[in-house]
Amino acid sequence: MDTFKRLKQFYWPFKSYFIWSLLALLFVTGMTVLYPVILQFTIDHAVRAENYDLIPYLVIAIIGVMSIKGLAVYIHQYFGDLFGITTVHRLRDSLYKKLQFLPFRYYDNAKTGDLMSRLTGDVETFRFFLSFGCAQVVNFILLVGFSIAVMFYYSVPLTLLTMAMLPFLAIVVAKFDKRVHPGFRGIRKSLARLNTKVQENVSGMHTVKALSQEDQEIFRFAKSNEDYRQKHLDISKIWANYFPLMELIGNLSAVVLLAYGGYLTIQGSLQPGELVAFFSLIWYIIGPIMNLGFIINMFSQSKASGERLLEVLDEDERKDLVTSNAKQPNLVGEVVFKDVSLTYGEKNLPALKGISFEATRGKTIGLVGATGSGKSSIIQLITRYYERSSGQILIDGRSIDDYSLKDLRSQIGVVLQETFLFSSTIRDNLAYGKPDARMDDIIAAAKRADAHEFIVTLPKGYDTVLGERGLGLSGGQKQRIAIARAIIMDPKILILDDATSAVDMQTEVKIQKAFREVMKGRTTFIIAHRISSVKLADEILVLEDGELSERGTHTELINSNGIYRRIYDIQNQDQEYVLQQA
Repeated sequence: MDTFKRLKQFYWPFKSYFIWSLLALLFVTGMTVLYPVILQFTIDHAVRAENYDLIPYLVIAIIGVMSIKGLAVYIHQYFGDLFGITTVHRLRDSLYKKLQFLPFRYYDNAKTGDLMSRLTGDVETFRFFLSFGCAQVVNFILLVGFSIAVMFYYSVPLTLLTMAMLPFLAIVVAKFDKRVHPGFRGIRKSLARLNTKVQENVSGMHTVKALSQEDQEIFRFAKSNEDYRQKHLDISKIWANYFPLMELIGNLSAVVLLAYGGYLTIQGSLQPGELVAFFSLIWYIIGPIMNLGFIINMFSQSKASGERLLEVLDEDERKDLVTSNAKQPNLVGEVVFKDVSLTYGEKNLPALKGISFEATRGKTIGLVGATGSGKSSIIQLITRYYERSSGQILIDGRSIDDYSLKDLRSQIGVVLQETFLFSSTIRDNLAYGKPDARMDDIIAAAKRADAHEFIVTLPKGYDTVLGERGLGLSGGQKQRIAIARAIIMDPKILILDDATSAVDMQTEVKIQKAFREVMKGRTTFIIAHRISSVKLADEILVLEDGELSERGTHTELINSNGIYRRIYDIQNQDQEYVLQQA
C-alpha cells in the first residue's frame, strides 16, 4: 500500500467523488442483500402460509428495490469514473510537467517508448483501479459483511460452519498475490520495451529501408514480442495454479451449507425459505471471494504501474529548477569560463578539463576539434543543459547559477546540429521561442536565414503543416528554419552548433553573410567542422580530448602549424581533389 500512500496527493483532493461513489455502493449492496430476504419472506410467509394477498405487495417491493438499486448503480458508476478520471488527469499533467523539467542527464538513458508507455498504459491501469478496482474492494467488504450479518440472523451454527473454510481461502489468496505482483511488473516492463522497439523502428524507418534491415527489424520485434507473450503466459500459469484452488474452497463452503442446512431444515430448526435465502447469500460471499483473484489482479497491475510512475516522479529535478532573486532579464552577453571541467555518466568520464576563456559582448568565438573533443560540451554548459563539475562560469560578471533557467535560456538562441521541427505549421515552428512574434518579424527572420524563398513556394506558404520531425523538407531546409527560429528570439548570446552542416556551399555563403549582420552586438559561439565557418571568428578555440590545445585568430592558428593547420590543409586538399575530379 506504500505506492498508493505516496500517490495520495493526486487522488485525495477528489475524495468527495469517491465518498459519493461509496455511499451509492452502500445502497447497491443493501438492495442486493434484500433480494434473498424478500425471497425468504415470500416462501415462508406467503407461499407456505398460503397468504397470497401479500404477493402483489412483494412484487411492488421487488420493483422498488430494483429501481433504487438501478439509481444507486448509476450514481456509483458516475462518481467512481469521475474520481479515477480526474485523478489521472492531474497525475498525467504532473508527469508531463516533470518530464519538462528533468535534467538532460535523465534523457541520456531514458527511452522514448518506455516514457510513452508510462504516460499512457501505466496511467490508464492506475485509473482503472481507482475507478473500478477500489469500488470492488469495498463492494467485497460490504457484500460479504451484510451477507454474513443476515446469515447470522438466520442461523449462527450454520454460518460458523460455512465460514470455516474462509481462512484457508485467505492463505491461498495471499500466496497468489505474492507471486502475481512481480509477474505484472515484468509485463509492464516488457510492454515498455516493446513500445520502445516500435517507436525506434518507425522513427528510423528511413535508415531501416536504406540499409535493407527490414528482416532484422522483424526478428528483433518478434523477440521482444515473444518476451511479452511469455510474461503473459507466466501470469496465466499462476492463475491456472491458484484460481481452481480458490474456486474449490469456495464450492466446499456451498457443499457444507447444503448438507448441514438440509439437516437443520429436516429437524425443523431452519425454515425452507431461510435455507433458500441462506443458499443465495452464501453465493454473495463465494462469488466475491472467487472474484478476489480478479481484484488482486487489478491491484497488482495498478501497484506495478504506480511504482513505474513513481520512478519518474521521484527523479531529482532540483538542478533544472534552480531559480534566483538575482533576476536579470536583459543580458549583455559577456561569457567567462574559469578552469571549468565536466564529467559525464555514471563512470564520470571527463568531457572538459580546466577550460578557461572570455567572450566579451559582440565577440565571436569559434570552436574547432575532432568529434568528442568537447566542443558541444561547452555549449551545453552555457545553456545549462548540464552542470559543470568544477570551475566557474560567469554571465555578465555574475555566476551562471544566479540566473533562473527561463530567463537565461530566453536570451540564448541555439541552432543545433540535429534539427527538430514540430508537427505544426512553419509559422508556429518559427515562432516557437517567441509565440507573440509578429508576421513581419517572422518573415524577416526567414529571409535572414535564406528560408523565405523556399517557404513561399510551398502549397500554403508559412501556414504549411509539416510532417513529424519536419518530414517533407530537406535537411538544409529544416536547418534554415531552425536558424530563423533562433534569430527571431533576438538573443544576446547566439550558439550555432554546426548550423550549416546540412546546406550546400552556396547556401552556406548566403547564410554566413546574413549571420554577419545578425551577429553584430551579440556574443556568438560557432561550432563547425568546416574551417570556412569559423575563419572570421574573433577567436578560435581548438579542443582536443576535452582540453584547450590552441587558441587564436584564423591567421595566427594557420601560422602555428598545429592541429588547426592540419585540419585546414586536409579540408583544402579535399576541396582541390573534388575540383579536379569535377
